[in-house]
Amino acid sequence: MNDIEAELDDFLVRYAAALTSFDAEAAATLWGSPGMLLDDHAVGVLDTQEAMVAGLEQSYPLYRRLGLTSVGHELLRLDRLSEAVFLVRVRWLFRDADGELLTDSTGCYVLRRGGNGLRAYVYVPVDAAEKLRALAARKGVDMDAGADPGDRSS
Repeated sequence: MNDIEAELDDFLVRYAAALTSFDAEAAATLWGSPGMLLDDHAVGVLDTQEAMVAGLEQSYPLYRRLGLTSVGHELLRLDRLSEAVFLVRVRWLFRDADGELLTDSTGCYVLRRGGNGLRAYVYVPVDAAEKLRALAARKGVDMDAGADPGDRSS
């Protein structure tokens, strides 16, 4: 494993741990500012760490209702775009309290290595919305229950 692979694995382990513990503060420290979410339907930019924390926290009630208790990852692809910028494709594995796989999702991140290590700046979810909707349907969970009526995120 070369230095970027080891650093990237550490980054993904820390990100998965923050998601597992529903720790938006810890997850937000792995993001640079501004952070961007880009998909087929929308573009969202979070300009501050506080906005990133608030954005991450919005998904946690749904994750809890779905029974997600741990998150793992598989690195699918790593491309070095420049000396400090990397494009990574990650498969996230969402498990229940018994360790059973509930669902997975794939996403692409643009990461930049700086003085504070790797930070995410762009996230492109490939199939997260569809897979979460399918899991919610299987479990009989209303994805909009308790959601902010103005929130359009998936």
